[in-house]
Amino acid sequence: MSFLATLRIALKALRVNSLRSGLTMLGIIIGVAAVIVMIAVGRGAQSKVEDQIRSLGSNLIIVFSASSTFTGARSAAGAAYTISEEDGYAIGREVEEVYAAAPTLRGSGQVVAGNANWSTTFYGVTTNYFEVRNWSLAEGRGFDQAEMNGAAKVAIIGTTVAANLFGSESPVGQVVRVRSVPLTVIGVLQKKGQSLSGNDQDDVLLMPLSTARNRVLGATALAKSRSVGAIHIKVRDGVDMKIAEERIRELLRQRHRLQPGQEDDFNLRNLTEILQAREESSKVMALLLAAVASVSLLVGGIGIMNIMLVSVTERTREIGLRRAVGARAADILRQFLVEAVTLSLIGGLTGILLGIGGALAIGRWVEWPIELSSGAILLAAGFAALIGIFFGYYPARKAARLSPIEALRYE
Repeated sequence: MSFLATLRIALKALRVNSLRSGLTMLGIIIGVAAVIVMIAVGRGAQSKVEDQIRSLGSNLIIVFSASSTFTGARSAAGAAYTISEEDGYAIGREVEEVYAAAPTLRGSGQVVAGNANWSTTFYGVTTNYFEVRNWSLAEGRGFDQAEMNGAAKVAIIGTTVAANLFGSESPVGQVVRVRSVPLTVIGVLQKKGQSLSGNDQDDVLLMPLSTARNRVLGATALAKSRSVGAIHIKVRDGVDMKIAEERIRELLRQRHRLQPGQEDDFNLRNLTEILQAREESSKVMALLLAAVASVSLLVGGIGIMNIMLVSVTERTREIGLRRAVGARAADILRQFLVEAVTLSLIGGLTGILLGIGGALAIGRWVEWPIELSSGAILLAAGFAALIGIFFGYYPARKAARLSPIEALRYE
């Protein structure tokens, strides 16, 4: 018997019991759809973490001022300035594993432009900051060296600040006031989105480090000591981050004249390692989600086997009649196997459509990035076909081994 004839007989048998066939396929449909949705959500989560890593800057280490103790009261990290601008320059100059270092000062307050105002975070930065953070400009220009040296009243703002103060109007050339200091906007940063902690990275205003220290923050102690709150450090590509971290620690301890056994008066935070650990966690979670969803396919396959066994029992006389008129055992085996595979493939194709639609709906509903993978779709379809073959073989083999005489006498 030809394959087309076998397929025609199999499809006819499935149409006769359409309700049972539909219920049998339901397990495969749900399983394939679940696999596609889970993989799409998992890959979307990985993509989001990767975007956050890129937005922070590659190979990034941040040095913070350490906590301090005053009359027995211990303050939070960064509350006292224990690192200086010169520390940052020394790190960039003397640690060969470091590509660039950017000292920064941080503050917060209202930014006023005309009748509009917005509460934001502002940073005093050096020209290296943009390179360390992999942050380019969407509009305008960056700070020049004369502005850095002369504490110029200029600023670069993020897209969130620009939207809230100027709407659709270009901010470049406009004047904003930070703590009553007028600053001319010379540029707008490219949009970065949320950080790993959920903070809006675009809600920021940057100004020259000297401007922040001498004009905006207005602290005499800061001006004399040239202290900073943090140093952003970009490590060279291919360098072991742990080694770079140790080199930076050794240099700072030497510069701060710390004795062996004495605690660091600064904190080192390797953001790349933190984010990479988060990325690994998201990969593991994606695999777990796919594994859980695959259980649905297994359940669907068991359902196919059960229904096919019932079908063999119900069609015992039909099998005996076909054997009596010359059908071979191989023909019977092929017929029932084709029925099982057809059920799986139809269910798999339906599940693919449902899974794609479900993934897109979830992405739109929760505003979560979704990545539909053609490989995942093909894997789900192939797995569905394999389930049909695996769980359909036993019932098909049982049907093929029936004795024609016993089958005809079956009631």
